[in-house]
Amino acid sequence: MTTIASPAFSDQKPGTSGLRKKVAVFRTPRYLENFVQATFNAVPQLRGATLVLGGDGRFHNEAATQTILKMAAANGVARVLVGRNGLLSTPAASNLIRRHRAAGGIILSASHNPGGPDGDFGIKFNAANGGPAPEALTAAIYAATLAIGEYHIAEVDDIDLARLGECELAGMRVEVIDSVADYASLMQTLVDFDAIRDWLKAGHGLRLDAMHAVGGPYAIRLFEDLLGARLGSVRNAAPQLDFGGGHPDPNPVYAAELVAAMQGAGAPDFAAAFDGDADRNMILGRDFVVTPSDSLAVLAANARLLPQFKDGLGGVARSMPTSRAVDAVAAAMKFDCYETPTGWKFFGNLLDAGRIQLCGEESYGTGADHVREKDGVWAALAWLNLLAVRRESVGEIVRAHWARFGRHFYSRHDYEGISLAGGEAVMAGLREQLGGVRGTAVAGMAVTLADDFAYTDPVDGAVSERQGVRVEFEGGARAVFRLSGTGTEGATLRVYLERFSADTAEHGQATQAALARVKTAADQLAAITTHTGRTEADVVT
Repeated sequence: MTTIASPAFSDQKPGTSGLRKKVAVFRTPRYLENFVQATFNAVPQLRGATLVLGGDGRFHNEAATQTILKMAAANGVARVLVGRNGLLSTPAASNLIRRHRAAGGIILSASHNPGGPDGDFGIKFNAANGGPAPEALTAAIYAATLAIGEYHIAEVDDIDLARLGECELAGMRVEVIDSVADYASLMQTLVDFDAIRDWLKAGHGLRLDAMHAVGGPYAIRLFEDLLGARLGSVRNAAPQLDFGGGHPDPNPVYAAELVAAMQGAGAPDFAAAFDGDADRNMILGRDFVVTPSDSLAVLAANARLLPQFKDGLGGVARSMPTSRAVDAVAAAMKFDCYETPTGWKFFGNLLDAGRIQLCGEESYGTGADHVREKDGVWAALAWLNLLAVRRESVGEIVRAHWARFGRHFYSRHDYEGISLAGGEAVMAGLREQLGGVRGTAVAGMAVTLADDFAYTDPVDGAVSERQGVRVEFEGGARAVFRLSGTGTEGATLRVYLERFSADTAEHGQATQAALARVKTAADQLAAITTHTGRTEADVVT
């Protein structure tokens, strides 16, 4: 065991999903080690306990895994469960923490960010409930990074991460496990595999895009091996260090090939795409792309069709920028609906307290009470369960949902890589208007609410402020503005647009056309071009 002097770095403050930086930053001598040591210092419960470890397989994943194993041994961890070849999807890691009563887990992922030597890398700590570290723990880790002066590591050889089984590393027990096995067992208790098998045997086809990321092995095992989908139904299934040169973000822009494959009479009946660590998902039918907000709402409305929710829902939750489609379902079906800040950690307390059983975010994340992370593969299985039981297409199910609950037209406009100063100027300008814009008209629409969203956790009373500016208009339209915390360069300004219509005659409109007036109002309020020089968003979903 060796103790190495290591002065603090000043830029290791975790964001909404841990610490994300360019690979080159994490490969800076002592950078990874300092953050990992700060985590061990801030979580003394790991000493003598079990730790779960794994990641999405991007460049630097395996090297970082070996370093963390040696540091875990030097910091008194008794046992580590690590995925074969260092691979674990984020929801699978959450399941392992809960199933094996681990004190926590270290997940190596930058989620939907690009990979490769010039791409991004990330690391986050998940607590003993399986969920992302709450804000208080994140703050403690950050404080530890600023106070650190040394780290501890065992000077031993690397272990063989390709070989399943147990070994000893400097007195610590290490178990290299099948990354998929426990997760696959869990899924078979949540959805009706027999119904899905019958649906597939009836001639229905599906297509799944793992985007060269960690979801590939999970999709192969579940959809092809266990459910009997045709071989080749899972595309881009082999995890690659750079995700095949692509952007592992499952949305219509970065998964354009899948969207194109789902057009026309010969297309499969169902499709889904997963992101880098398989916690995000995009759901598609033939000639139909489901928005994440609608996906959450449809699952909530049909929850009793899934074995997991056979007794119904007591409550659901969505992040504040997510459309209010699920709110309409909750109101009609008489269960609770919570609005939280962006970040899966805010759902954790509600799930642990039994207040909700289903939750989701507009950023292609849907999850439930089986783990404490969003879960892309589970979402695809849940949708297949609905198709198998209802015997309707994806498009028919969603259109029927709109007819019953109304349609919430919804879109997100991302301005990526803007200067932090420009992004902060946009938000500052919006906040300056909050006191006077209510009751006025913008783009011909009356403003009924304007605020900077704040959240008080109903379970523990924790308060989170300045979580995004909301401007609501009469008739149910709104615009929401946030600076994202998941990028590694500059800042990303996200603008969310929403408009409600109960008129079925309007439901066939193109989304951007239906939202044109709301976008005009958002542009007038935010003055994005003035502050950033950008005239159009980089990504529109």
